[in-house]
Amino acid sequence: MSTSPTRGPAAAPALAEELRISIARLSRRLRRLKPAGPGAAEPLSLTQFAALAAIERHGSMTPRELADHEKVQPPSMTRVIAHLEAQGLVARSPHPTDGRQVTLAATEPGRTLLAEERRRKQAWLTQRLGELTPQEREILRRAAPILDKLSKS
Repeated sequence: MSTSPTRGPAAAPALAEELRISIARLSRRLRRLKPAGPGAAEPLSLTQFAALAAIERHGSMTPRELADHEKVQPPSMTRVIAHLEAQGLVARSPHPTDGRQVTLAATEPGRTLLAEERRRKQAWLTQRLGELTPQEREILRRAAPILDKLSKS
């Protein structure tokens, strides 16, 4: 029994290539969304946004924990933290048990920025999904947990 070119293990490299390109384009498009309105802040870099989101999600982190979490070298994370701190998006405080360390926490402006960025990106994606057929939306609804599983492996 022969395997068709669109099914089976032989199709995995082609599917991997299609997914890589499509996911990269969608990610790039979402990253390019600009804040609306006059006086809107310049968007954070992907690394800065990811670091701020990680701090918010975990409540507080040491700079080393953040660097490890984001899989970047501590000197690189130091620059990211300095930028976030200069923008008033994160604040340092003494570590509760280790006087040699500090913890980082998202400030109210940092949490507000994250919420607004997420809202804008979700609104854009919701509008794009509305342009699809019901069948296409159902395919994506069923694929979402699979893509999440891939992202965690």
